[in-house]
Amino acid sequence: MHKKIISLTLLAFSTLSLAQDKVEDLVSHVEPDVIKWRHHFHEFPELSNREFNTAKYIADYLNSLGFDVQTGVAKTGVIAILDSGKPGPVVALRADMDGLPVKEQSNLPYRSEQMGEYNGNEVPVMHACGHDTHMAMLMGAAKVLSELKGELKGKVKFIFQPAEEGAPAGEAGGAELMVKEGVLKNPDVDAIFGLHISSNADVGTIRYNSGGTMAAVDPFKIVIHGKQAHGAYPWKSVDPVVTAAQMIMSLQTIVSREIKLIDDAAVVTVGSIHGGNRSNIIPDSVELVGTIRTLNSAAREHIYDAMARKVKGIADSMGAKATLTLPLDFSYPITYNDPDLTQSMLPTMQRTAGVENTILSKPVTGAEDFSFFQEKVPGLYVWVGGKPLDVPEEESPAHHTPEFYVDDEGLKLGVELLTNFTLDYMAMH
Repeated sequence: MHKKIISLTLLAFSTLSLAQDKVEDLVSHVEPDVIKWRHHFHEFPELSNREFNTAKYIADYLNSLGFDVQTGVAKTGVIAILDSGKPGPVVALRADMDGLPVKEQSNLPYRSEQMGEYNGNEVPVMHACGHDTHMAMLMGAAKVLSELKGELKGKVKFIFQPAEEGAPAGEAGGAELMVKEGVLKNPDVDAIFGLHISSNADVGTIRYNSGGTMAAVDPFKIVIHGKQAHGAYPWKSVDPVVTAAQMIMSLQTIVSREIKLIDDAAVVTVGSIHGGNRSNIIPDSVELVGTIRTLNSAAREHIYDAMARKVKGIADSMGAKATLTLPLDFSYPITYNDPDLTQSMLPTMQRTAGVENTILSKPVTGAEDFSFFQEKVPGLYVWVGGKPLDVPEEESPAHHTPEFYVDDEGLKLGVELLTNFTLDYMAMH
């Protein structure tokens, strides 16, 4: 009996090894195209909800693979379905498409010289967060999975999403709009996977976390109304500037004194203050704009309540009036990796990158609208290393900066990981 179990285990391992060898060969074969696609996207970036040429480039390729392709989803998004023809789960794979209003500072032969319009202004455009690599890696996975169609069961839904960085003022967009338009339906998605290249993590590594992985983001605005007076006679005023100063300092105590930081990080940042126009005039109003970042729903709810309490209490104590708008214009939920899905896919990550290169990492207070998909279906979102091994982490350029850079060497792992997530999830279901 024991010999039979051992024999079956060895057979399963042998089959898995053969499948993995086949995936690695297919990924190696498509890697030059993935790099070519990445360079094209990097050289010709487009801003949120304006990814027209990017979408056409992607759709043309997916059509060439014989997929069922839909365009114009959530403005400029592209959806493609690979149907194995056999019953099974629906696995979704997602990449974001938009660039940023950043002027690239590099000597790359494929550097961006593109310009675009952002909130009525002409601005330079750059893929300063790696979305060029995300699209190229997902196209590579689409090619590999199309070659493996006979070994699949169920369907694969490829989601190329616009406006992850936020839609232009007055427009809807991004994952939230995609969900509203039914991207997770027809066919209904069972699980969704996404990844993000990291300029700070070594090429060849995967960083993951279970549960809250990236923060919810909630922008806010506070308008303080006082009474204007001459700066020489402050007693005749209700000073909104002093009120604002007290309010800013008090808001910081929400995190430092009311949130249990040994459990989860949280952030309350006031990033903008506007009020007054002369040194000798106390203005009648001051406006504060900021952001809240949280990694669990309890902390998020507490900060919402505490913000309202402190804004009203301080305004009342100063004889002023204040209005709090929270959230201000958009709001992203917590990027929450389903614990069961994460645990079941851990062997996949370890097999793909190696146990030593699959690193459990702490959550970050950055935000990702992949979270809108995860609100509806179990999802897993991980980081793939893009930093050259000979560059110290402290010298690697940050995301959203003109110097941002990731190495083409990191793309192969992303393609392989997306492929293996799909194959292994289908094998388990």
